[in-house]
Amino acid sequence: MCGIVGYIGARDATEVVVSGLQRLEYRGYDSAGIAILNHDDFQVRRSVGKLSNLQQRLQEQPTHGQQGIGHTRWATHGGVTEANAHPHRSDSGEIVVIQNGIFENYLDQKRRLIEQGVAFHSQTDTEVIAHLIERETKAAGDFLAGFRRAMQQLQGGNAVVAMHRRQPGLILAARLDNAGGVVVGLGDGENFVASDIPAILDYTQQVLFLEDGELAIITADGVQVERLTGEPVAKAPQRISWDPVAAAKGGYKHFMQKEIFEQTRSITDTLHDRVDLENAQVMLDDLTLTDQQLRDIDKIYIVACGTAWHAALVAKFLIESLARVRVEVDYGSEFRYRDPILDRGTLMIAITQSGETVDTLVPMELARKAGVPCISLVNAIGSQAARLSDGGVIYLNAGPEIAVASTKVFTCMLIAAALLALKLGALHGRLDRNAMREHLQALLALPNKLGTLLQETAIYEKLAERYRHTSDMLFLGRGINYPIALEGALKLKEISYIHAEGYPAGEMKHGPIALIDEQMPVVCIAVKDGVYDKMLSNVEQVKTRGGEVIAIATEGDTTLRDAADFVIEVPQTLPLFAPVLTVVPLQLLSYYCALRRGADVDQPRNLAKSVTVE
Repeated sequence: MCGIVGYIGARDATEVVVSGLQRLEYRGYDSAGIAILNHDDFQVRRSVGKLSNLQQRLQEQPTHGQQGIGHTRWATHGGVTEANAHPHRSDSGEIVVIQNGIFENYLDQKRRLIEQGVAFHSQTDTEVIAHLIERETKAAGDFLAGFRRAMQQLQGGNAVVAMHRRQPGLILAARLDNAGGVVVGLGDGENFVASDIPAILDYTQQVLFLEDGELAIITADGVQVERLTGEPVAKAPQRISWDPVAAAKGGYKHFMQKEIFEQTRSITDTLHDRVDLENAQVMLDDLTLTDQQLRDIDKIYIVACGTAWHAALVAKFLIESLARVRVEVDYGSEFRYRDPILDRGTLMIAITQSGETVDTLVPMELARKAGVPCISLVNAIGSQAARLSDGGVIYLNAGPEIAVASTKVFTCMLIAAALLALKLGALHGRLDRNAMREHLQALLALPNKLGTLLQETAIYEKLAERYRHTSDMLFLGRGINYPIALEGALKLKEISYIHAEGYPAGEMKHGPIALIDEQMPVVCIAVKDGVYDKMLSNVEQVKTRGGEVIAIATEGDTTLRDAADFVIEVPQTLPLFAPVLTVVPLQLLSYYCALRRGADVDQPRNLAKSVTVE
């Protein structure tokens, strides 16, 4: 969740660090701070609330220097106060520290430090790290050795960055366990560290990613990577091809709006170079499992969280229908607590935007220990999920997604899942060349079909005005569009704060029907597929009880147009691929409802883009 930025070089460090923190605002936070090394002392500025509050503080109390670190915090230990904001200083003030993650055994360490006379000024676990590094530095007589020794005493997932005022020209960064990412940016006479790529894209596209148990020694002239035990690690830089302009709004009012309208391009990029229509083949070059290994799979676990979990449910329909392989979908946060059966013939698929969500990474670790191969559908290049995927990766190629509420990455997840399902279907002998070609042609037609949905927004503005004071909304879908009902409800409550629930439509009469009256709008996804007649019945039941129906219908459906109060039409496609289209009107509905209600569309309260703690 939290954001980390560090810089060392010839530029104004305050400007570099603050601009990097701005690029990370999508991660969610409730306070911010920086520490700039000026000669032999730290200039520390912190504030609660938005980054603009810190910027105001910096106008009143400027900082100057060419080396610094900054942080946006999402409270885990201690309330939202300036004292709890990062960076934190050691007892003598000689060391400053920022951290992502949770220091699980901090209470034991804090108790020992208090017994040794250390005074604490916050409620955070991060301040304990600052004091611990100082204690170990004094014992070892060296900052690097003390940092190593302190890191080896931390339990939990942590990304830690530190500086020492008596050792200018040096920043140390470490990654422990499944903490949030640590990206080291390589420049000419300058170097950077951050928790995510967009923070440093304005300055460099050459990066290194730290693995679990690795430490980066960062100076203006170079970067060395080693294990916490001191052994050197050879790492080749990776080039990130994202254009920095892609992380800007580009004329749109909000990042979420921009990302909704980018979906025609983003799903095209997910398909790019992966479809051989002439030979009716899917090419997933980053998978390392052989075709025979994929044929031997007879059971799949898919783990994910939030929006990605809804993509996982769609993937279950796709894989079971096209490949006839059994699929179970689990919340990443629940998987390890139910004693799952991980045996031969099983494959794990992780679906994650950031590749750094701990609740998704932990099941992947369990699978690796059990000898079960993992594949990830992930957007972030070089992320922890990608590195844990011994079976390979399907990169989503969606580009940076800045808004907290996912839109374009979700539809790219659906496309990637469809490609994998088709490949498995062919390998398992369930799809002949003609069937493969039919499905591939339908996939390739989706970008243009999706583009037509983005040409008209007046209906969403009208609905947003009508329902701006609504307190509850129900979303219904059947079959493969049931997960889209869940996703539509999630989007609405995430960004507009309207309470919404998604249900399989057949469950409406098993409880939710009691809520339906004139005050309860109901969104029904009722495209022409195998359950169309069932959905028409649900529409009738809602209307009978006085509810208003917003229907997502197949283009040209006059029957539904007569039955519903409002109809939003989507182009015809194969039923298995309909979710790529039916979700777009729900994204737009959520966006315009949030806009009309005056909500913070890109950074909804209490939410974060990448959840790096359990």
